[in-house]
Amino acid sequence: MTANETLEGPGGPASKVTAFFDPVTHTVSYLVREPDGPACAIVDPVLDLDYASGRTSHRSAQAIADVVRAEGLHVEWIIETHVHADHLSAAPWLKRELGGRIAIGQRIDVVQETFGRVFNEGPAFRRDGSQFDHLFQDGERYAIGALQAVALHTPGHTPACMTHVIGDAAFVGDTLFMPDGGSARADFPGGDARTLYRSMRRVLSLPPETRLFMCHDYGPGGREIRWETTVAEQRASNIHVRDGIAEDDYVALRTARDATLGMPTLIVPSLQVNMKAGALPEPEGNGVRYLKVPLDSL
Repeated sequence: MTANETLEGPGGPASKVTAFFDPVTHTVSYLVREPDGPACAIVDPVLDLDYASGRTSHRSAQAIADVVRAEGLHVEWIIETHVHADHLSAAPWLKRELGGRIAIGQRIDVVQETFGRVFNEGPAFRRDGSQFDHLFQDGERYAIGALQAVALHTPGHTPACMTHVIGDAAFVGDTLFMPDGGSARADFPGGDARTLYRSMRRVLSLPPETRLFMCHDYGPGGREIRWETTVAEQRASNIHVRDGIAEDDYVALRTARDATLGMPTLIVPSLQVNMKAGALPEPEGNGVRYLKVPLDSL
């Protein structure tokens, strides 16, 4: 696909989107529903973690559950756009509370193989994505009630990243940031700046009016937090990938920027948990769960 080609979305009615912003991790989770019915999906839910004390809570996920119950919605999907390195997933808790199928992109197996080695997971750790209820393939079409949706493989930040186009809205994960934020890093194991550029241009080949919903926003320059933009706005003004910025120029910019970045605060617990569909480690003999910290490795 070239930058001049137009990628068609799934069509059908517009989606109704409610955003939930977590100021601790700067993550935006979403509740997306059909406009005139109870069917809905949850995208990128957060499990709260106080890393210093090792205590978790469901404050962020509870806010989503409260809306689902108050409005009589039916959860069909709990979608992870990718294996997050900056927050733990609340998908298992939401599934227990509300139902729904936990899903991620098919290339989760690559991430599991990579980080299975990093955390020295034993043979009991399955590296085929079977911890998830469903693995989306590139171009796979599905429905949320009357809403038509399609999953697009958009790697580069991680090998398993997917963009979900649901009705007139696209949930891009870490593939794109707001126009003044540019793009996510591409230096994690399995990441690649050139691949990310091509994935971003794929997203920007959607119809110009397509609403784009970010997974993160950090308020560059002290502006208020925002998470919704459009394809047209991104193509006109994204500081990293607007129309006219060549692939080689982006790769040079992204590579230089990534060399200055430290590791995300919650990368160690997040990867261990999220590559297992949000499952926390099994309790040990004393009833306590433990996470590993690989020294001098990441």
